[in-house]
Amino acid sequence: MNTFFIQLIPLALFLLSICVPVGIVVWIRRQRKNRRNPLTFQMLRAPGESISERIENLSSDIDQYVTFTGFVPLLCYSMYLSTRYVAQTQASPVVFLILAFGFVAYYGFQLNKAFIQRHKEQLGLDCERSVGQELNQLMLDGYRVYHDFQADNFNIDHVVIGENGVFAIETKGRSKPDKDRGKDDVRVVYDGQMLQFPTWREREPLEQAKRQAVWLASWLSSSVGEQVSVKPVLALPGWFVDRKAKDLLIYNGKNPQYLLKINSETPLTPEMIQRIAHQIDQKCRNVAPQAYKK
Repeated sequence: MNTFFIQLIPLALFLLSICVPVGIVVWIRRQRKNRRNPLTFQMLRAPGESISERIENLSSDIDQYVTFTGFVPLLCYSMYLSTRYVAQTQASPVVFLILAFGFVAYYGFQLNKAFIQRHKEQLGLDCERSVGQELNQLMLDGYRVYHDFQADNFNIDHVVIGENGVFAIETKGRSKPDKDRGKDDVRVVYDGQMLQFPTWREREPLEQAKRQAVWLASWLSSSVGEQVSVKPVLALPGWFVDRKAKDLLIYNGKNPQYLLKINSETPLTPEMIQRIAHQIDQKCRNVAPQAYKK
């Protein structure tokens, strides 16, 4: 019986390493039970709100992978020592080595995958925040600006509403090559069919921007009871955009005042702007206060 309990020591230590942090978190939360957040309303979504949530989840996953990658080999080694020298059994170290290497390989693969994905998400967040902050300047001209609009299983990065129409803006963060070629490293050409970057071509961002504008137009028309048209816009922050074709609004994320110059066949009345903004606001105002969250 004593030998059996000795063999459980590694498992007990493993459980203790989990229970203690959980206990601390529970204790801290109990200290806050007599306090509450002064905010009683939902907040608007910020630029890149969805990306921020994904980055937070990825960071949590990375912490777990790092912890297990370093902890599992020690756990396997302690189990081997317990079974071999404490329990006096003929345990083969090969089994524990295979077990340890298997776990390290799995968590190492997941860690590398999560790091790469988080880096991509961070680039996307930087670009969405940059474009969003520039678009916010349009509010000085009376425009309504919303960010991270949640649609059906996707999001629209930015929605701008003004007298000359509604704009659905998709932001794409693309890193630049660094080959000392001057303007050739920062230039993207739109020929009406494709985006030609210095070393690659893309079509999907164009199609995505158009799909999202069509969806938003349909949703708004149904919501306000009148036909609403939405113009698709693609933002490529930091790039010099050479538009050979003019059928789609594409810009580099700076100086969004050019949207003010876009003509509309049927300008929106102040009443219609308010009705559209009300529908958008309801969808974007869904961020709950975090402090003292139950």
